[in-house]
Amino acid sequence: MTSMPTRIIVAASLAALSSGFLLAEVKPNHLFTDGAVLQRDQPIPVWGTARDGEKVTVELGDQKVSTTAENGTWRVSLKPLAAGGPFTMKVSGDNSVTINNLLVGEVWVCSGQSNMGVAFAKTATVKEETPKAMFPKIRMFTVKPKTSAMPTSELGGSWVECSPETVRGFSAVGYFFAKDVHQKLGIPVGMIHSSWGGTPAQAWTSIEGFENHPELKEYSEKTKKSVEMYPATVADYQAKLEAYHAGKKTWDETIGKTWQVAIKAWQEATVKAKQEGQPLPPKPAPSSPPPKPPEDPEGSSSSPTTLYNGMIAPLIPYAIKGVIWYQGESNAKQARQYRTLFPAMIADWRAKWKLGDFPFLFVQIAPHGGQSPEIREAQFLTLAKSKNTAMAVITDAGNASNIHPDQKEPVGARLALAARALAYGEKIEYSGPLYQSMKAQGGKIEVSFTHTGGGLVAKDGDLKGFTIAGADGKFVPAKAEIKGATVVVSAEAVTDPKAVRYGWANVPDVNLYNKEGIPASPFRSDVD
Repeated sequence: MTSMPTRIIVAASLAALSSGFLLAEVKPNHLFTDGAVLQRDQPIPVWGTARDGEKVTVELGDQKVSTTAENGTWRVSLKPLAAGGPFTMKVSGDNSVTINNLLVGEVWVCSGQSNMGVAFAKTATVKEETPKAMFPKIRMFTVKPKTSAMPTSELGGSWVECSPETVRGFSAVGYFFAKDVHQKLGIPVGMIHSSWGGTPAQAWTSIEGFENHPELKEYSEKTKKSVEMYPATVADYQAKLEAYHAGKKTWDETIGKTWQVAIKAWQEATVKAKQEGQPLPPKPAPSSPPPKPPEDPEGSSSSPTTLYNGMIAPLIPYAIKGVIWYQGESNAKQARQYRTLFPAMIADWRAKWKLGDFPFLFVQIAPHGGQSPEIREAQFLTLAKSKNTAMAVITDAGNASNIHPDQKEPVGARLALAARALAYGEKIEYSGPLYQSMKAQGGKIEVSFTHTGGGLVAKDGDLKGFTIAGADGKFVPAKAEIKGATVVVSAEAVTDPKAVRYGWANVPDVNLYNKEGIPASPFRSDVD
């Protein structure tokens, strides 16, 4: 038997030795890095990795707490602190890590899909707002996009101080929210931004979040199957990926090359046909489609649980005050299911964080040609199903042809109003009028609302956006007038009205507000 070359043995030994040192190195979770904001007035969990059996000590101010690492991880809990700073934290074991410039204040998670992710630099007010964005006590952390088949503790990202330079790439909604909260409270604010464009709520929900909901069984079953198949999928993935690359290369050099020649000829023929006013030639297709890449073992950004596992689980149990959320566009075609899914996701996050029913503030989907009123209704109905929630209505901040409207300042401002009321107990009106009930009498319908604030108002003219229907269910435009704290709706064509709707369109044309300047939510009385 031939002996292994000495150089290979030495290399292997060095690798093993190096690996041992790496395993022994105490590392706090990535959230505990220079510039972090810790949540005030709550116990502060601090955790990370270390060698099994290693004693780990965390020091902050006059607190000093120790524990022993098990299974490569450790966790301690520090006593609550009042707002302030900067502080220094020291984490010690076989090595030590010093974390500088820590602040204690309010920590919020801002999450969802692309409208939460839209950067400050792409907003309507970027020119005038950029020079004002000098807030060293607002700190921003952006979670790196990551899918995962199972919950992970791995996390990428870093804390940065808010400045005209750093704010440009951060979530615009997150920034405007933080600015208002910071200026109102006068204490540090930390924003943890974790969003991914074009993603559905089921991707942001853990497998446990689907339990006890028959309507969500499909997601639970799909996830369980993925987890069951995970070891085999991982084992096969590399071989399948290599086969895919080889097949794609062959396809590109044969069928693909022929197809590109055909496409070029088609483009030339199309130009000529247009010039001569002749019928356009059909676009050629390849003789066979290109090979598809194998499915990533970690799943896609639309798979159930993958974004919860990869982008929310690593944040838990970091102490937070609450969550702001802007999502729903990718669930618009399953609006009825979203009535269950969205409250289930909220309950799931609260259960995992174990901080009680912390404030969960969300944005109602903006007007857009592709967004039906049913998805806004599902969000509205969530208010009654999930306590300590609020909804920012933005019927006046949408774009019929752009799913990403650039007016993000009012979005953040309205979420901040809700935070001031629900999270900080300020006695202010934080919502626009919300449908409460209706009463049909004398050929008219009287509509009552909550959150009327200082009174109902019609902005820029007579009220618009209301429709009513009789027993036949055919809705017609209606005349609407404000009568005290109610709106009275009628139409000559409907003598015995049974139902009323407001703003019931993809792009609602509406103007009911309260005197605080917050728009009313679209609604229908005939919820099915």
